[in-house]
Amino acid sequence: MHELIFYPIGNGETCLIKLASGKRIAFDYADLYDPSDPTDKRMPLRDNFRQDIGWWAMPGRNYVDVLAVTHGDLDHIKRISEHFWLDHATKYQGDDRIRINEMWVPAALIVEEGAEDETRIIRQEARHRLKNKKGIKVFSRPEALRNWFEDEGLSMDEFRGFFVDAGTLVPGFTKEADGVEFFVHSPFAERTDDGVLDRNSDCIVVQGVFVAGASECRVLLTADIANSEGELDRIVRITKAHGRDERLKWDVYDVPHHCSYLSLSGEKGEWQTPVTPEVDWLLKNGNKSSIMVCCSDVIPQETTTQPPHVEAYRTYQGYRKLHDAEWVVTMEHPTKTKPLRTVVEITTAGARLRKAGGAAVAAATGAMLPRAG
Repeated sequence: MHELIFYPIGNGETCLIKLASGKRIAFDYADLYDPSDPTDKRMPLRDNFRQDIGWWAMPGRNYVDVLAVTHGDLDHIKRISEHFWLDHATKYQGDDRIRINEMWVPAALIVEEGAEDETRIIRQEARHRLKNKKGIKVFSRPEALRNWFEDEGLSMDEFRGFFVDAGTLVPGFTKEADGVEFFVHSPFAERTDDGVLDRNSDCIVVQGVFVAGASECRVLLTADIANSEGELDRIVRITKAHGRDERLKWDVYDVPHHCSYLSLSGEKGEWQTPVTPEVDWLLKNGNKSSIMVCCSDVIPQETTTQPPHVEAYRTYQGYRKLHDAEWVVTMEHPTKTKPLRTVVEITTAGARLRKAGGAAVAAATGAMLPRAG
């Protein structure tokens, strides 16, 4: 059995993948909890995350096999520099920190200038690992970094083995050896050529294909991919043009950008957000009895400036009904007053949502609701 754990951290995203093989893969890490606010219902991530990777239960399990930083926004990286061991500076090291065997980052993070605070620290770590050719994969063609390599006095040809392009599988994981493969949809090479970076457009988007017994379960991890300028449309068009429709199939859909209307189209809509033909096709490409996970605050009743947007929520509900899907909002699961982990189990029967139970720090336990994948 594999597990996907989504944490209730408000308008932020952290997903821990626990493979049946024992490997642990984290897509983003953002500890957004404010201990000084007694009304804050977000989960304090540090100890809960450590428990889930096996920090106390498994001697020597003080690491994640992969930390994928999908992009450099704070709601996806906050407190990484406080909680993880970083190689580039001793002040970010200590026995109480989680080790990172390998980092995955978009090329935009390497070349970004003017980054501040946490983003700058993560950028420095990524640059350090790349220069030392150790423990990193950079997503996008290396040509996107040509100028940076030249400025650093480095030969780009020596580093090509550390890059992963859209339209390929991530090296190091196979269905045969690990029970999963990751197909890369984003970022694309040309998005940083003019030096103008849009973190949401350049974020890492992958399809994970998980194997359990004779069955396969497809998971789309979308981070903050936008569609205000056709970014998601482009993924759909390119994938279909290459005859790879199955690479956009999903049994579990990670709703992009905290249920923002901008990941559906550039127009919020009066009652619900309109979708482009490409996004309509993508959302119809889910399987029956699938699961849609929305990593966000509680869905509001009225229109708001910041996500989640109720207009987008109303649009998604049409597709939820079409697929007879489970819809889960991380800050509403199992209740709005006491949100806990959202755990998706991937078994020989497909993907199913585990009934939430237990409390913060303790892992979610309880009976399971069967869902076909």
